[in-house]
Amino acid sequence: MNGQQLTVVLTKAGRTKIRYPAVGVADDGDRISVRAPWAADGVRDFGFVRFEPGDVFVEHFWRTRWYAVKEVWTGAGVLKGWYCDVTRPALVRGTEIVVDDLDLDLWVSADGSRVLRLDEDEFAASGLRTSDPEAAAQAVRALDALDDQARSAAGLAALLGRAAAGGAP
Repeated sequence: MNGQQLTVVLTKAGRTKIRYPAVGVADDGDRISVRAPWAADGVRDFGFVRFEPGDVFVEHFWRTRWYAVKEVWTGAGVLKGWYCDVTRPALVRGTEIVVDDLDLDLWVSADGSRVLRLDEDEFAASGLRTSDPEAAAQAVRALDALDDQARSAAGLAALLGRAAAGGAP
């Protein structure tokens, strides 16, 4: 998978939200890691972080976990932080990695001092608790696990292993 051209497909409620090209970095049979440039046009300013042209995302998807963790780097190789999406486990279909977004997100600043739970209102409004109670429970557990790991002394870098913490993409 190293160096292979892939496409990440992010879906939400059965519809494709975004598709973007990525380059395979590693696949250990459970975790799939890819490198991709910021895929949207222009700047997206969340107030706590800006995603902008030139940013590089090193994204980690799991076939058995209900989340994806995205390391966000500037084009100059400075880590901005980690954006974590709560998703259903990743599906790999040929050269596509398909992940279904479940609305809950977590942002962790590069120094670990800021951990923000995001979009809990969207999750509540999504109706997932009624339409798929087991998936909703998995999503809440995944967000809690990410939050706990982010606030631990080892932080999210420990979840990703030595290579993820070792430097710019």
